[in-house]
Amino acid sequence: MLATPRTTAIPWPTGPQTVSPAAPFFIVMNGASGHQDKNDVQSVVRDVMARAGRRHTVEVVTQPGQLAATAARVVREARAAEGVVVAAGGDGTINTVAQAALGSGRPFGVLPQGTFNYFSRTHGIPSDTQAAAELLTRARAYPVQVGRINERVFLVNASLGLYPQLLEDREAFKQQYGRSRLVAVASSLATLMRHHRLLRLRIERGNGVHDLRTPTLFVGNNRLQLEQTGFAESRATERGLLAAVAIKPVGTVAMLWLMLRGAVGRLGEADNVESFAFRRITVTPVGLLGGRRIKVATDGEIAWMTGPLEFGVASEPLMLLRPDEPVADGERQEATT
Repeated sequence: MLATPRTTAIPWPTGPQTVSPAAPFFIVMNGASGHQDKNDVQSVVRDVMARAGRRHTVEVVTQPGQLAATAARVVREARAAEGVVVAAGGDGTINTVAQAALGSGRPFGVLPQGTFNYFSRTHGIPSDTQAAAELLTRARAYPVQVGRINERVFLVNASLGLYPQLLEDREAFKQQYGRSRLVAVASSLATLMRHHRLLRLRIERGNGVHDLRTPTLFVGNNRLQLEQTGFAESRATERGLLAAVAIKPVGTVAMLWLMLRGAVGRLGEADNVESFAFRRITVTPVGLLGGRRIKVATDGEIAWMTGPLEFGVASEPLMLLRPDEPVADGERQEATT
């Protein structure tokens, strides 16, 4: 395995930024996310904003294919009005709006509406819509690390191979049986019972090269998700790093056993799993049929990308509206490679 690189400080904002009480909120809402009725959600948001005396607009997107374009337009409007960009939906929706908001200079807020809500839970944002909306009206903006894979951003994770297939199958199960954690587990079991094609990957990290055969490569940018599955690298994001996880070639029974270990927070201890923290790596798929195109998942959203794939930390953070927390000891760290 490649050696862990030395670290130096990231020149990011060192503290929170206060949001002007006159700043309007520009909310992009995914009409297909979550269990709540979107009219009820809008009513709650409207009441909270009215009590706080805050201007806001809500753009409800009912067609998934329109989400990215709507987010880009809303970010332009927020920049012109010196407002706040808000994503209302699950981790995939938040990813799409964050993709548009990163680099805009505007504060970013979240109204969680998804099933797992890893991003919002990690940063202490309530899952209750009223509580989350009230937080928006008083919170300060803190710098939050963003991951990149080529031109795409990710806030929770990015992956190749088996994990994107798990996500696709899970969405198909949800369409048929509804959105719940039980349905998600059942779909994962069904996927793991099938044959898994191995990826051949060449990983370049600094001056080192590592050839890998694996059914899946997972890159995490979320402390909570990594903690729940039992990886020591869960604190990597607090040091300006990402965490890579790869499973060694195993059979179906062993794969199911690994899934069980992950469910009880012990996956990081398994002999069949490799993991390491990094600042930047280049991953080149080797021997793919049809060229170098490969299926990639970013925060639950599936896309085809062309290798080589550069994973790394974005050069600037999102300025996220979240609860105040005590300042952590020490400076934020990053790897030099």
